[in-house]
Amino acid sequence: MGKITGFLEHQRLHEASEDKGSRKKHYREFVLHLSDDEAKVQGARCMDCGVPFCMNGCPVNNIIPDFNDLVFKQDWKNAIDTLHSTNNFPEFTGRICPAPCEEACTLRINNDAVGIKSIEHAIIDKAWEQGWVKPRPAAVKSGKRVAVIGSGPAGMANAQQLARAGHAVVVFEKNDRAGGLLRYGIPDFKLEKTHIDRRLEQMRAEGVEFRTNHVIGTAPSGAGNAAPTHLDPTSVLNEFDAVVLAGGAEYPRDLPVPGRDLDGVYFAMEFLPLQNRRVAGDKPPELWASGKHVVVIGGGDTGSDCVGTSNRHGAASVTQIELLPMPPDLKNNPVWPYWPQRLRTSSSHEEGATRDWAIATKRFEGHNGKIEKVVLVRVEWQNGKMLEIAGSEFELKADLVLLAMGFLSPTQKLLESFGVERDARGNAKATTEGAQAYVTSVPKVFTAGDMRRGQSLVVWAIREGRQCARAVDEFLMGSSVLPR
Repeated sequence: MGKITGFLEHQRLHEASEDKGSRKKHYREFVLHLSDDEAKVQGARCMDCGVPFCMNGCPVNNIIPDFNDLVFKQDWKNAIDTLHSTNNFPEFTGRICPAPCEEACTLRINNDAVGIKSIEHAIIDKAWEQGWVKPRPAAVKSGKRVAVIGSGPAGMANAQQLARAGHAVVVFEKNDRAGGLLRYGIPDFKLEKTHIDRRLEQMRAEGVEFRTNHVIGTAPSGAGNAAPTHLDPTSVLNEFDAVVLAGGAEYPRDLPVPGRDLDGVYFAMEFLPLQNRRVAGDKPPELWASGKHVVVIGGGDTGSDCVGTSNRHGAASVTQIELLPMPPDLKNNPVWPYWPQRLRTSSSHEEGATRDWAIATKRFEGHNGKIEKVVLVRVEWQNGKMLEIAGSEFELKADLVLLAMGFLSPTQKLLESFGVERDARGNAKATTEGAQAYVTSVPKVFTAGDMRRGQSLVVWAIREGRQCARAVDEFLMGSSVLPR
């Protein structure tokens, strides 16, 4: 630990950010990493708690007390080496992870947690600034070839680990650029795509090949300017010694109520990627929130991203509604070290939005085929059952409705193309332990990330990509030195 009494002497310091009025005028990141001195003080708050529950709360099991101590000592080089030993892409998690490690921090029992995420953010930004992040190509090649289908965080982590183990890795991506949902699902104001691009360059230098605009089997084509190349799964299995299915959870939950087919009602993932493509210099189909009354249905992160993007478009109003009751605004963590249900207010909410809870959608109404209003009703929950409150029906003016109610499963056609057995939720069926870890029902076909576990966090995708890489390496070579 850095300082025995640090947690008693110093308060948590939040990262500085651009004023909410000015940041709505652009799509760049607006959160600044801590200065060296600020990070040192925050590292001093780590309290040598004996059992570092933060490490267990972190899906990739970051060695958090060690890098906190190293930052306190201003040993940034060893701090990034420690961080990279468990996490391939801390610039992603340091920006967009909800930080379950902080809810597991011992200080969270009765105080503000150590600012683990902000320290991680500072470490990796420092490492890039100092030129410490370099390619690590394998010294010896194995002669084995692996196909990774999907270039999101699970596919990227998996491919990088396998390349460093000496295998020839080809990553197939159906979109015109690699990065998966990191690229087209997360707004640039939360994650600028230059962070993805420089990692891709590092991976290319390590021997990873990326083939974009490539669709395997009968899976839906991605967004791109060029006609996609379609590959038969049998040819992929014949060409490669192992195949890893690492796509995202892409099937959104729909809302089958009257008026669903009206123009102006879209899935969030029909709306968000278009802005990312505009920022990248493309000219995608026109779908804007400018001057419109926007209703976002769904209270999670995707809904929050819709709020932030709509505000940047110049929406007339933005309202976000959620079916479940409003969670409590807890000061501490009553279920420590587990993840609590609490009211979470994002930077997008701070920029301007009306939020409401315990509301069900009855129908959409419009004129000449276009949405004009949403008819809603207030509900209450009793013994896990939703009951409408009599006389509570009301309307919201709506020119644009965005459905952000989560995702049900990965692309079913891809799994069908390979003949992979699925679980009850439509995910690729595979265990995470034992000799058959991450192996599907099809020989030499593995799976990781959202495709195996369903909709989840970037940090879970990185964890599964890494663990799956070790399983593939063991399958190909009989043993592995890759970490799990």
